[in-house]
Amino acid sequence: MRILLSSICAFFLIGCASYPKKNGFRPIGDIAIDNLNPYFSDTSKDYVYKAKIDAFDQSFGGLFIVKKLGNTNHRLVFTTEMGNTIFDFTFQEDNFKVNHILKAMDKKILTNILKKDFKALIKEHPPIHEVFSTQGDIVVETEILSKKHYFYLVDHRLTKIARVKSGKEAVVFQFSGDTRSYAKEIRILHKNIKLQIVLTALE
Repeated sequence: MRILLSSICAFFLIGCASYPKKNGFRPIGDIAIDNLNPYFSDTSKDYVYKAKIDAFDQSFGGLFIVKKLGNTNHRLVFTTEMGNTIFDFTFQEDNFKVNHILKAMDKKILTNILKKDFKALIKEHPPIHEVFSTQGDIVVETEILSKKHYFYLVDHRLTKIARVKSGKEAVVFQFSGDTRSYAKEIRILHKNIKLQIVLTALE
């Protein structure tokens, strides 16, 4: 009985542990980080990706364009390859505006999810709460739209963002490519719902 109680206590302690503790992160204090996410930071560039969004039981494909219009102002447009708009969003500081959205995607729950995903995707300077080290890489704890996010930096290049809930990864953003300022492929994977976004750069 004592062994059983000890096992149950250990299970709950591990289950309730924070994300850094579960993953063995080591706090390393403040370090100089100029720009956590540089991938959509150039106002002179149109970022164009071939996109596929699988949302619940529907699939949408086309072109995804991001344009930085000012310091904290981005416009994101997703169109079919024929040029018909699927959605058109504007982010300005903490404000979010739906300029247009296809009726098939016009569901409040989906719009709110996309808002959170794309805000994390374009946020360059989220407030830094703590900095950790794991296997020689840097992990930065931040907060975006009141949700904890962890930015993974490998050789000072952003390779992953994890949105965390109850100490577990709820959404994972994966960045790949050989450039520090432009992600050639981006995957946004939701762990608890049927939603996946895949963006492949057009060059």
